[in-house]
Amino acid sequence: MKIYTGTGDRGKTSLFSGQRVSKANERIETYGDMDELNSLIGALIAGLTSEIAELTDELQQIQTNLFAISALMATTPDSPAMQTVSDISQQHIDFLENAIDRMQETLPELKGFILPGGHSTAAWAHLARTTCRRTERKMVRFLDASSQDQVPDSYQRALIYINRLSDYFFVVARYCNHMLQVPEKLWKK
Repeated sequence: MKIYTGTGDRGKTSLFSGQRVSKANERIETYGDMDELNSLIGALIAGLTSEIAELTDELQQIQTNLFAISALMATTPDSPAMQTVSDISQQHIDFLENAIDRMQETLPELKGFILPGGHSTAAWAHLARTTCRRTERKMVRFLDASSQDQVPDSYQRALIYINRLSDYFFVVARYCNHMLQVPEKLWKK
């Protein structure tokens, strides 16, 4: 199978639900950022050391969930394809919250703003966090522009998941630095 088709050579692409749209469409921009986030998570996983390797399965589950959200964003709500798209549930959100709480229990109290960085895994987690925030902003922009009576609950749960995911990456960055004994650098005014 060839990787290139030529169908996008004029700046159009197909949604999962079949419609052809501009590659600059807000929907495409949103799940394009999710793809970037997913790649950053892959870089984070590649850099995990034995001291923090337990994060691998958790991060791979998050990658899987991001693919599901991307498919959701690539599907118009009134399309029959919507029936085949995996949904983000409250259980997925709880998974993130439980992971945040678990890591948070091991961390020292945060006493100010920290500078992104430290160990390379923490730096990757901070990049994932900021990319996740950008993705969230684009999702909000897309949802705000959509007719509110056509926005399914699954989109709202996906937005909540993405919001919680950025918090997760902040805690992962702190956790990586803590477990690898790299001190956090506080912002000095």
